[in-house]
Amino acid sequence: MRKDYKLEKRKYVIAAFLIIIAIIYGFRLYDLQIRDTRYKDFADNNAFFKKTIYPSRGLIFDRNGELIVFNQPAYDVMMIPRDVEPFDTLDFCNTVSLTREQFDKRLADMRRAPGYSSYTPQVLLTHLSVEDYGRLQEKLYRFPGFFIQKRILRQYNHLTAANVLGNIREVSPADIERDPYYAPGDYCGDLGVEKSYNDALRGQKGFEILVRDAHGRIQGRYEDGARDIPAISGRNLTLSIDYRLQEYAESLMVNKIGAVVAIQPKTGEILAMVSSPTYDPSKLSGRQRGLNYRELVNDKFKPLFDRSLMGVYPPGSTFKPGQGLILLQENIVNLSTAYPCFHGFISGGLRVGCHGHGSPIPLKPALQTSCNAYFCWGFKSLVDNHRSKYGSTAEAFETWKRHLVSMGYGYPLGTDLPSEGRGFLPNAEFYNKIYGKNRWSANTIISVSIGQGEILATPLQIANVAATIANRGWFITPHAVKEIEDSTIAEKYTTRTYPTIDSKWYPEIAEGMRMAVLGGTCRLANLPDIAVAGKTGTAQNPHGRDHSAFIGFAPYEDPEIAVCVYVENAGFGAAFGVPIGSLIIEKYLKGEISPERKYIEDNMLNSNTIIYSGVKKH
Repeated sequence: MRKDYKLEKRKYVIAAFLIIIAIIYGFRLYDLQIRDTRYKDFADNNAFFKKTIYPSRGLIFDRNGELIVFNQPAYDVMMIPRDVEPFDTLDFCNTVSLTREQFDKRLADMRRAPGYSSYTPQVLLTHLSVEDYGRLQEKLYRFPGFFIQKRILRQYNHLTAANVLGNIREVSPADIERDPYYAPGDYCGDLGVEKSYNDALRGQKGFEILVRDAHGRIQGRYEDGARDIPAISGRNLTLSIDYRLQEYAESLMVNKIGAVVAIQPKTGEILAMVSSPTYDPSKLSGRQRGLNYRELVNDKFKPLFDRSLMGVYPPGSTFKPGQGLILLQENIVNLSTAYPCFHGFISGGLRVGCHGHGSPIPLKPALQTSCNAYFCWGFKSLVDNHRSKYGSTAEAFETWKRHLVSMGYGYPLGTDLPSEGRGFLPNAEFYNKIYGKNRWSANTIISVSIGQGEILATPLQIANVAATIANRGWFITPHAVKEIEDSTIAEKYTTRTYPTIDSKWYPEIAEGMRMAVLGGTCRLANLPDIAVAGKTGTAQNPHGRDHSAFIGFAPYEDPEIAVCVYVENAGFGAAFGVPIGSLIIEKYLKGEISPERKYIEDNMLNSNTIIYSGVKKH
């Protein structure tokens, strides 16, 4: 009898088909019973209630141990929709100070929120007042499915440094997707150190496992709490900020737009960081946070915009000390090289104005008098007259730029606060696109030599250059946090950075800045018993009045503070930048303003330059 090969093949096909079906069922059973925990979760939710215990957020102190930010208990009204039974809605609304319309809207918003589940706790109402909490606690038995979740609310001992501190907000769906730690209704840091040190401040959540009866009512703790996980409090932060100096600097900047940054040169610690106008940090805490946030966003003077960290400005003549360092380093000038100044820089048909002083003038007196012509001639010599050294105008310009980048211009410094601006330094390609390759020269872009034109920097970057000169050739990346409880700060906040300029040139530039205080454009910064070095800046502003700027450090021989002041639309650097900077230096080093300088303090406290500002984008 002949073998039926077709039947034989069919047998194997059927066997293979059955094996495949068995494998599919096996994988599906594995998925349902092992990998997919939904059904187990549903069963557990019927028998247990896993209640989140939120940790206490870390406290924030200033550099002297003064408590700045602490916690107060806050209460959220939570509900598990599937556990809710018919209840007196009007009584509930009256108890928690809600209208019926507000209650219905909150329910609708809750159900539309990503991740909504009727089996899991949902936030109905946040930041219950103490009075409402007391009333609801007494009546809670009337509202099955509702419970109170204890959280924390940030409180402030001093209404200062809002831009440094930041605030906390409810997490967004993007936050939840990015970090599995979070669940709907949780809070995270928003702006300032609350954001950048959020992982340290937030701590670790704990859990209580409670037992339900057949009707879903809580009967007590499972195994007497043996399976509970305690919450771990967040770590405390000690800021480098001196809150007294911060408050004082903020008071000097009232009715002004601009920024103040003060740094301790030896450590890179930020002593004060003012963005003006500022705001009360407590406005972004509690139930009114959303309303207050919208008001701040819509404020035409943009108080939420941190001008000290994110504002980019033409540095003006505060740029000249860095220019002097580059000219010395590249051997374009020596300390005796003098350039003419006929009330400005004149080259062909080009003229850059300057005020009256002696001529020709060498480097240190040029810093003392803030001579524009000197730095224009020096830049022209580097870019145009040394092509044999660099090969081309473009390469000479790139060499100039590389030195500036090493000083901290053009890129974020890497501070520990979020959203740091980078400023702007053009490169040769930038000008090639505008003017054409090999079709531009120093005269074409001469304004960059005095910190104008396309040059933009943040007040933090400008202050860092002052700190570098104070240290005579190195800096530590500026940072606002001095210590983290039971931890260490990042290595870059303790490591020195050396620019590409030989350290031997810094004392010469520092001496020129000292001369500016003793008998130059910074005379108002001259303190009788503190040796101050400084440099003014008057930055041209195409939108209105010029900006007033100042950098300085003191004491001259062993600096403890370096400062940058930038006041928008305030005119000459000596008008506002110098007096505000000198008052901040004096206040930090002496603790008070001497009687003979009180008139300067009064003038700055009571002056108003915001009236000269337009509403601008930064």
